[in-house]
Amino acid sequence: MTDTVEILLVEDNPSDIKLAMHAFRKNNIANQVVVLRDGAEALEYLFCTDRYADRRGQHQPKVVLLDLKLPLIDGIEVLRRLKSDSETKSIPVVVMTSSSEERDMVESYKLGVNGYVQKPVDFEQFTNVVRQLGMFWLLVNRVPYRTE
Repeated sequence: MTDTVEILLVEDNPSDIKLAMHAFRKNNIANQVVVLRDGAEALEYLFCTDRYADRRGQHQPKVVLLDLKLPLIDGIEVLRRLKSDSETKSIPVVVMTSSSEERDMVESYKLGVNGYVQKPVDFEQFTNVVRQLGMFWLLVNRVPYRTE
């Protein structure tokens, strides 16, 4: 078994990935982050299929930071599939999106998202938001060992 993945960052924008990783490195959690760049890859990773079939039996991430506007399969569909499956529905998912569409937020909460954050445009604000999310979900939030 490999090291535990604490944060799964599903993001296709290279600038946002760079900013998020900067914030994680600054807070010494970058080595616990896996970055995936589209919705199809995220589902393969979380359901241990195709490219990630060898993950079977490994721990799931403590939190998924999910962009909505993703290539191949959008974030809403990723969220729908995660929250409708008994094996993955308890994984906390925080949407991090540049979308200001009310319908995206409403749909995300209907599907069971644990948090919804609109990405700040400002570098310092974005870095601070990512740091706070990482620290909350890794250090403050508590989850049961088993959810059966």
